[in-house]
Amino acid sequence: MTDLPTYVLDRMFDAPRALVWRTWTEAEYLSRWYGPNVTTIIHKLDVRPGGVWLNEMKMGERSGYERMAYGEVEPEARLVWHHSMTDADWNVIANPMMPDWPRVLLTVVTFADDGTRTRLRLTWTPHEASEAEIACFAGAMAGLDQGWGKGMQILEELLAELQG
Repeated sequence: MTDLPTYVLDRMFDAPRALVWRTWTEAEYLSRWYGPNVTTIIHKLDVRPGGVWLNEMKMGERSGYERMAYGEVEPEARLVWHHSMTDADWNVIANPMMPDWPRVLLTVVTFADDGTRTRLRLTWTPHEASEAEIACFAGAMAGLDQGWGKGMQILEELLAELQG
């Protein structure tokens, strides 16, 4: 299949690109907005091609784990990673709540100047996915704005705070 479903999130932030970049690449900021309504623990954040971001999201007594493997890093312009659910040992697994969810999503985040503001675009596309995974992702796309949207709202607040 060549025409894969792609989730697209576009946002404009009232902040300079260098600052928006930092909120995506520095653990102290990333943990504050990523994973709304959970406690985000970043176990490792190595933002470079071949580096990984190991992320735990705690929901009460339960934890969900994610591994993001960076393929491209163009400072202040572009991040590309493979995004996967994992077990506590960082081994890629099927999503326990949605077994047909893609095991790997290709994530591309771009940052661009728009006057004194920053235009951000995130895309999520199933990577090397089965037909069942592609169908599951396509069916869930309409609801992805809920989680990502809340994260972007928190990010806007963080950027306002950082600019003081």
